[in-house]
Amino acid sequence: MAARLLYLVRHGEQDRPEIESPEVGLSERGRRQAALLGQRLRAVPLRAVHHGPLRRAVETAELVAGSLPTVPVYATELAGDHLPHDTDPAGLPVAYASFLAGFSARERADGPRLAAEAVARFATAPIDGDVRELVITHNFLIAWLVRHALDAPERRWLGINHHNAGLTVIRYSSTGPPSLIAFNDVAHLPPELRGTGLPSDYRV
Repeated sequence: MAARLLYLVRHGEQDRPEIESPEVGLSERGRRQAALLGQRLRAVPLRAVHHGPLRRAVETAELVAGSLPTVPVYATELAGDHLPHDTDPAGLPVAYASFLAGFSARERADGPRLAAEAVARFATAPIDGDVRELVITHNFLIAWLVRHALDAPERRWLGINHHNAGLTVIRYSSTGPPSLIAFNDVAHLPPELRGTGLPSDYRV
């Protein structure tokens, strides 16, 4: 009975988070988070590491891969920072509606297309043999894949928040629905490196 274990990770803490630029990389804390994540995954028999094209995802993948010297690493637009669903703002809290209004028509078209391709590529049962893959991406895609695994309403991707370098694992097989094995696991991080990427009142 073949199964896919999909390991999902949000990139490490971004340097200067107030700047929205694809060229902004990791902070020193983000680099420490990524290195510790690599150590956590050292014993996992991963088939591949996939990462998005933005610098903060690239740098996270490079640091994680330092602990996984035999695992191939691939860049893919499917793991980019895209709006996963053109969600109707009607009935949503004002903060969510305002957030969604900031996306362009092109982003509302391209993002869902890429998210659907990511689901087709990563969120399926393998044909034969077990598969374990790591995807280093951004909060939106992880939220979308978690929502997809739980068969929740499409708009429910909003409000699913992920720690920087937090680990989520979803299992896919042909014998039943996806199983959420782990969510936002930060056991590999010391307390002072946890909670980044989340509002301060979300941190524990």
